[in-house]
Order: sequence, then structure tokens, then C-alpha cells
Amino acid sequence: MGLKRYTASADTTITNAFKDNLVQRGTGSNMGYSDAVEVFSLYGQTSSSAEGQSQELSRALIKFPITSISADRTAGNIPVSGSVKFYLKIFNARHPWTLPQDFTLVVAAVSSSWNEGTGLDMDNYSDPGNANWMSASTTTAWSNLGGDYRDDNDASGAPVYRQTFPLGYEDLSIEITPTVERWMQTSGTALHIDNYGLGLFLTSSQEAYAAAGTAGGVLENTGGADVSYYTKTFFARSTEFFFRRPHIEARWDSRIQDDRGYFYYSSSMAPATDNLNTLYLYNYVRGRLTNIPAIGTGFVYVSLFSGNNANTMPTTNSAQILYDVPTLSTNTVVTGGWVSTGIYSASMCMTSSSATAAPTKLFDVWSSSPTGSVQYKTGSVVPTTFDSWAGGAPTFDRVTTIKNLRRSYGRKQTARFRTFVRDRNWSPTIYTVATRNNPTEIIDSASYKIIRMVDDLEVIPYGTGSEFSTYLSFDVTGNYFDLDLRALEAGYMYGIKLTYYNASIASWIEQPETFKFRVEE
Repeated sequence: MGLKRYTASADTTITNAFKDNLVQRGTGSNMGYSDAVEVFSLYGQTSSSAEGQSQELSRALIKFPITSISADRTAGNIPVSGSVKFYLKIFNARHPWTLPQDFTLVVAAVSSSWNEGTGLDMDNYSDPGNANWMSASTTTAWSNLGGDYRDDNDASGAPVYRQTFPLGYEDLSIEITPTVERWMQTSGTALHIDNYGLGLFLTSSQEAYAAAGTAGGVLENTGGADVSYYTKTFFARSTEFFFRRPHIEARWDSRIQDDRGYFYYSSSMAPATDNLNTLYLYNYVRGRLTNIPAIGTGFVYVSLFSGNNANTMPTTNSAQILYDVPTLSTNTVVTGGWVSTGIYSASMCMTSSSATAAPTKLFDVWSSSPTGSVQYKTGSVVPTTFDSWAGGAPTFDRVTTIKNLRRSYGRKQTARFRTFVRDRNWSPTIYTVATRNNPTEIIDSASYKIIRMVDDLEVIPYGTGSEFSTYLSFDVTGNYFDLDLRALEAGYMYGIKLTYYNASIASWIEQPETFKFRVEE
């Protein structure tokens, strides 16, 4: 599971725009319970000899439940800092008014506390309350009209983010990892900043207002750009559209690439990375993954042994047939390490490339020390050799099923989906038909996406980029992935689509099958 979402916990719009009478400004208005937030800069709706052309502005404030992200990190549900990225996702809301083009939105951390409020009116600004253009709460005014924000020159070093909207109707999607990590730092430490959410607004040149303003909180034009950017609207957290609510999306590489069923002898025809094999040890205690007490998050050691004559157990002496990745030397013991709670791995490659000279079965013995003083587990692998295609480029055509797919799932659970893959032209023998567990083909680069069946809405897209957030893991029983079903709205049927990378043509090939399931509350 390499993806989790955290919906906004508060949001509102603040503005100094004129009310319908074009005399009073809505600086005291609140829109904290509206189903949208709005950003605009409106130039020249009124004018006077004293003030010149007016400038009206709107900004959005959005806050997220950082305590929930911290709790998930503590529980091991998301990785430590440096191994996960956080993205701000806010979705365009269509409207019948003028839509600006070629503008830039600034996203900056808010530097003081504010109250969401319960206002609804985004047209006449008739709902007073806090937060608004003047005040952050009922007791505290903003230090600066229109809100207080951290900037690039702030002493905390909190970054400011920007996204350009060439056409205007694009969604906002920005990586904000540095800010989220600072929110999660322990209070009082040098890198910590308090979580007061984020502000969304146009650049200073596109807003073009005086920094100090005038009495009453009216910000006027100072001769800047005489252009209006009216109006960019995003769905707020109270929208009825579940998948359009603003959220922070955590993405990370959660793949387990266990080569126990995918183990190759090294070959001079293959690069070093393809000659490398990784084996995993899973320590389940009463059905739960648990760290081995004597190891914790430390080192574990593995030796590979040839089998006896019957290939049922390892021989007494391990052979020097391993290339130990940590020491980069030929050795009889490989040093492995902790991956996550209860999971350990070790990487090595076989120095023998001859199928006739190499064992047909190997036994991996996991121990507490290089001398094997305490042995934890003995497993087995059946190595194979790399195929060489002399007759032309291979063509891959596969059939996939999800063998443990259920008709429905509860929304509060995390489900694991396991695939079975075979070649479409597979011709089983009488033996394979009669065998209960026929071997599955392992796809080393596979990704999933989730769609809502009623309208084909892409709920979770393929994560085939550098973060590997929707890549499938694999072990000796085949490919699989975990899905946090809280990311899906209850009461709908969804479909799983899979895509496999075909290295021979350097392209992702979407598979034809769609695996359907329903999510219930």
C-alpha cells in the first residue's frame, strides 16, 4: 500500500470584494461552510478621484489533519521522513462565470491560527464571521489584511509553492513534502512550524494591491496590472462530490520484490542489477508481523546451501556461491537487514552461470549471526537461467485473474488483492491440470488503477512514475497489492485495471480485464 489520502479538516474563502451595492466591501464576510473556495483579482469595478480604480481580491484557506498523518507514521502505516512524498490535491469546480487563463497561484503556509466559520454566501457576502479578510478569529485580527503567511524569506525556511494554470480549469496538484514534514516535527525543535494550514492566492503582480492598505481594510490598486483574474473556483471539503474534496495524498514505494519464485543464476548477458536476487523473511507471530526480538531493526544473516540427494533439506556445508551485496565479495554468508515490522531481506547473486553445474534447488537458512548460532528459518528456492531470444523479439500476451477477489468490502478495511497470470497461449499438461497450485507468472513491473464503474471516473490513477505508489509487489505466490478502502466512497461499484510494462517495446500495456467489487459502509 503506497498511497493514503487525508481530507481537509477546515477551509474557507476570505475577500475584500464589494457587496451588491458597490459601496461596502465584504471584508467581514465568512464562507467557511460553502461547498467551494474561490480565488480572484477583480480590477476597476468602481473608481473615485481619491482612490482610482478599485481592486477586489479573494483568497482561500485550507487546513489538514496533520495529527492523523503523524499517528499513521507512528503506527508504521506510512514511511519515515525521506521515504514518502506528500501532494496537495485541490480540484477545479466548474462555474458559469468568466474563467481566467494563464495565471499563477501561490500556496503558502498560514502563520497564525484561524477559525473556519459557518458562512455560506459567496455572492452577496451577507454572512459575517471569522475567518474573514480582517480577522483570523473572533478575538484576533490578522497582522496583515488578507491573512498572515510564511514566505520564502521567512526565518523558519518554510517554502512557498506555485502552480501555473495555462487554460484555467486545471486542478491544483503540488508536492508540499517539506511543509508537511515541518508540521510533523516535534514542537519546539528548529524545523517545526505550527499547522495552521495553507493559503491560496494569486501572485502579488496579479493581485496588484497596496501592502499596507487604507483604513477599514480596503486594499487599493497601486498602479499594478490593470487585468482581472475572475474567478478560479475549487471544491471545498463540504462538497457532495467525495472524490473532489481537497486532500493531502501520501505516496511512497511500498513494493516487496521477493525473488523466491523469480530467482536467476547470474549471466554475463545480463547487467548487474538483473543478476541481483532479493529474498525475504516474514516473521508472523499469532498472525501478526513482529520484529524478531534479538534483531529488532538490525542485521540478519543468510547462507545458501545445496540440497541433499532427495533435495528435501540442505547439506551440512554452505558453498561459496554467493556475491554478498554489502561486502561486495564472494562469501558463504550474506548480510541482510530490516525492511519493515517483521520483514527482513537479503540480496545476493549466484556466481555460477551454468545450469548443469549449478544446483537445481537451494536452501536459504536465516540466522542471528554470521556463524549461524541461532537459526530462525529455512526456506528454498529453485533457480533458473535467463532465456536468450535468437529468433526475434518476444511477444507477450497474458491472461490475468484476481484469485481472492470478493464481491464487496467494508470501507474501513485494507484489502490485499492477489493476481494469477499466465500466457494466453499456455497449454497445460495433464499434470498441471491436476496440480492444485499451478505456477503463476510474476510481472516485475506492474501497476494498478481504480475506476468507479457508474461513470468511469478514475479514482486512483496508475502510479507508473518515479514514486511507484501503485506498483504491485510480488513473492513466491505471485503479484499482489494492498488498498486502503477508506480512499473510496461507500455505495458504489469499482473496477481494478492493471497495466504491465513490456520492456521489449519500452511501453506499458493495459490489460483487458476489469475486476469489479463494491464498497459498503
